Amino acid sequence: MNIFMMILVAVFMVGFYMISSPSQRVPEQETEYAVNMSDLRAVAECASAVHNAQIRDTEFQDICIEQNNISSARVCLGSNMRITECDGVRNRLPEYYYIITATGPLNDTNYNNMLDILETDFPDAGTFGIYMDGKIMLGGLANAQSVPESIITELGLENGQLVYMTQYEPPAEITATVATPDAANDIICPVGTIKTYRFGRWQCIGLNLQTDCGGDMIWDSELQACVADDAKKPLCAEQQTAVLVDSVWECVNPFPETVCPSGTIARLNYSTLEWECVDDPSATDSVKKCENVIIGASFGAVGTTAGISRTSCTDCEKMIVNPDTCVSVCVPDPTQINNPACYTTAQSECSGPSRAFYFGFPSQSYANNVSAVAGNRIPMDAQHSQNRMFNCLDCGDGEIDSEKSVPPYIAVCK
Repeated sequence: MNIFMMILVAVFMVGFYMISSPSQRVPEQETEYAVNMSDLRAVAECASAVHNAQIRDTEFQDICIEQNNISSARVCLGSNMRITECDGVRNRLPEYYYIITATGPLNDTNYNNMLDILETDFPDAGTFGIYMDGKIMLGGLANAQSVPESIITELGLENGQLVYMTQYEPPAEITATVATPDAANDIICPVGTIKTYRFGRWQCIGLNLQTDCGGDMIWDSELQACVADDAKKPLCAEQQTAVLVDSVWECVNPFPETVCPSGTIARLNYSTLEWECVDDPSATDSVKKCENVIIGASFGAVGTTAGISRTSCTDCEKMIVNPDTCVSVCVPDPTQINNPACYTTAQSECSGPSRAFYFGFPSQSYANNVSAVAGNRIPMDAQHSQNRMFNCLDCGDGEIDSEKSVPPYIAVCK
């Protein structure tokens, strides 16, 4: 009997050792790690799907949105970096347009695992990382993307949230708001006036006198102006031609008898109907000098007159002025690449087959003003800074793509 009990005790101890041994616990730990990584990857995939739907102006519906407390919004900033309406305020368009998607805060023990997932599964996502103290930590990169303070306050961002932020180009124009007339406030206007709906109510205003053109003029509805009425053009005598003088057709001799000196031409004075010598405009250079330079937008959509930035050019930029419009813009100045304010490290350290200089273009519209990069793709990903300074791109073990790079403006790794 004692021998039987000893055999049972021995078998029990051997089984307990095998179950509790490290060789048995390792598979359990690997399984827990795989489950945790799968859950984190599902959170990133759900946030990416919500963000992409917001970009396409569609809606993504899934239970993962509620489970991970995911929200997405369009946020617009003015030139003063404050929150403004994305549709514009009093015909003034915002300066910056963002789409931002955020999840609930992650457990701090999962930060490294999430960054590994972003580096492996979302290498081309752009600004997609974990928010921490005003910056978004990006997977696999040493640098981080700063978030404007107004956006942090508006969205109430917290440390540990997985944030996906994309900056996009502003719309070409503001969509006009159509006012619906109120039939209950209809009015009857007196003779000589017409009824029109303005500023939210019916009003009586005077007739548009431009539609009743005087003399030999007629109203052009397409040009919205008075033009000469060819139907009233007279038949003039030989060697004469019809000329519109003070809105009335006149028959004058087109060939002047006056002989003008060099540098001048004969021109008909419509007030006296006499020929006189005036300076030949084709003989003088038409030079337009800008007395008042308009500080134009540092970057923004072409044609945007409302989104004017009052920010001056940086030390790394120079100002160019359009002589026709007198509008100035800031463009990169390659002569300042040795300026410590533009690039803090020695220029010789950014050389070789794996390193090259590039300029931190803030947007595609900014780059459109730079003729040196016309026709080239400007990288706007997380690997390239948008700081309006000269930077050094280090490809590590790779090489600089000489076909896609335009130093010191553009640098792309193979």
